[in-house]
Amino acid sequence: MSDTVTLTNPARYTWGGDEFLFVEIDEAMSLAANFTANAMAGHLTAEEVDGVIDICPANASLLIRFDPDVLPHAQLEERMRRIERAVEGLSHPTLATRVVEVPVWYDDPYTGATGARFRKGHQRPDGNDLDFAAEENNLASAAEFIERHHSSPWLVSMVGFVAGLPFMFQIVPQPEQLEVPKYLSPRTDTPALTVGHGGCFACIYSVRGAGGYQMFGIAAAPIFDPHQKLTDFADFMVFFKPGDIVKFKPIDEAEYERIQIEVEAGTYVYRQASVVFDLQQALADPVAHNRHILEALDGV
Repeated sequence: MSDTVTLTNPARYTWGGDEFLFVEIDEAMSLAANFTANAMAGHLTAEEVDGVIDICPANASLLIRFDPDVLPHAQLEERMRRIERAVEGLSHPTLATRVVEVPVWYDDPYTGATGARFRKGHQRPDGNDLDFAAEENNLASAAEFIERHHSSPWLVSMVGFVAGLPFMFQIVPQPEQLEVPKYLSPRTDTPALTVGHGGCFACIYSVRGAGGYQMFGIAAAPIFDPHQKLTDFADFMVFFKPGDIVKFKPIDEAEYERIQIEVEAGTYVYRQASVVFDLQQALADPVAHNRHILEALDGV
């Protein structure tokens, strides 16, 4: 996590063929770099520029697809550099967003059984992912790791890899961040809605498939709904977007099964609240900032 708001170097602009502009904010992920990428993407979206086809913000960069017959390369780069300067000039960077509660059955039998099938490709063949994660973070037990995992909020830094999968960055001082290496050899199977972790990033696998992140539990409700059956997906089949804030809520098997019934009936709704992410406060006093975020959710 960066301890300053201002980035030391200007963004790097490179072209991908005739239709893509890649803007690299920083080489390393930080709250400041991610805020800049999302803020620049937000400015460009708001300007509704003819010729811009798609805008894809990532952890510390953004990719813009455009039609060069409508929007010349030089004009797009000039506009983006102006937007970059405007974002850098913000005296108090904030982002109007939402905090979402995500129920998770930690240490569940589904990810446990999958992990057991792939121990040969793991750093700790004789254990499980949670025990390994606890050891890697010098914690006394898997229970302590789970407590650390769900007690602080996470910022959705980007969405991708597969449809609807959010990458999340823990909003805590860098020495307190949970970090766990990926599997030595990727799995060919991961249960849908697995809560995983690789490096400093958490994720939720939106669909079943291959993966290499450590597995800690399973989320109870969909985050990708191509049939848009649930109310939360009325506008779009992907639930999360960059800038969202996630608060994991530990649940037991009974609560997990209750939520499954609601999901099947089409009545489940995520608990969420509108909040303002304050970059300066998150960097200067993350404890107070996180308390403010969680109080908004508790007030729902």
